[in-house]
Amino acid sequence: MTLRHEGVWVGFDLGGTKMLASVYDSSFEVIGHDRKSTLNSVSPKKNLKRIVKTIDQALAEAGLDRTAIRGIGIGCPGPVDMTSGVVHEAINLSWRDVPVGDWLTKKMGCPVLVVNDVDAGVYGEYRFGAARGSRCVVGIFPGTGIGGGCIYEGRILRGNRITCMEIGHFPINPGAPARGNNRCHTLEHVSSRLSIAAASAQAAYRGHAPHLAEHVGTEVATIRSGALSAAIDSGDTVIEGIVRESAEWIGVAAAGLVHLLAPDTIVLGGGLVEAMPDLFLDAVSGSCNKNLLESYRDSYQVVTADLGDNASVLGAAAWAETEIVNNTTRAA
Repeated sequence: MTLRHEGVWVGFDLGGTKMLASVYDSSFEVIGHDRKSTLNSVSPKKNLKRIVKTIDQALAEAGLDRTAIRGIGIGCPGPVDMTSGVVHEAINLSWRDVPVGDWLTKKMGCPVLVVNDVDAGVYGEYRFGAARGSRCVVGIFPGTGIGGGCIYEGRILRGNRITCMEIGHFPINPGAPARGNNRCHTLEHVSSRLSIAAASAQAAYRGHAPHLAEHVGTEVATIRSGALSAAIDSGDTVIEGIVRESAEWIGVAAAGLVHLLAPDTIVLGGGLVEAMPDLFLDAVSGSCNKNLLESYRDSYQVVTADLGDNASVLGAAAWAETEIVNNTTRAA
């Protein structure tokens, strides 16, 4: 019953297609977890209830109930108000201005800290993974979109009432024709998995990527990170070129962040990087260095994330611990 006395920390990662809850002891060892699919095209309340159910089942696996929880950290996609716990916009969930923090606090009877999911992942890498000991960490996580986060001297870099580091929305090629909404092309338009899959589907359709065409086809939705990696390994050099060019654009954006923040560590994560770590590491670091002022070259390291799918859920729990313990100390 020691755990029940000390209290446990719960981390939660709310993705576009899945949700994951993990229960951690005071040393951040996992003692219970549960995973469920996220419900699409439903009211926010249905997914909030599903979050509660997932946490309860993770607690049950640990042999505990809600009274054991000292705090919950939840990583949510999109811009978040970390003070109020409101998720302003989560496109994949069709959420807008959802008061996640208040709702879960009342339901679970404990403090709930809401943070952007990529911020949580970068914080996880800072505390437990590839960026331990760094003064300033920038994380870039390409996937369906492209998420970014920054930990500066142990704190999540944030705005006054909204999270920041939306690197996927950086204007990346201002000379190109504007899109239909009159905004410039962004990093997501040239470097997200969706963009890479669309270009790869065209290559397969035209006969330039025979392995991809034979084993996956030309439907964009079926061309995922593993399929791209397998196509490259099987000799589809056009696919390798598409992925490399996309990764080099990420390097261009990373160079802007180096000039702005002078991080000592840039962490690359997400499904694309996990599937092709060497390619992304080489392309991003090379492009970034090439686009820097000389004084900034070699002032940082580019690394791939260590924690995989656990980064956001572990980082969210650790952030909750940091905030709650610090607030308790200040109050005392």
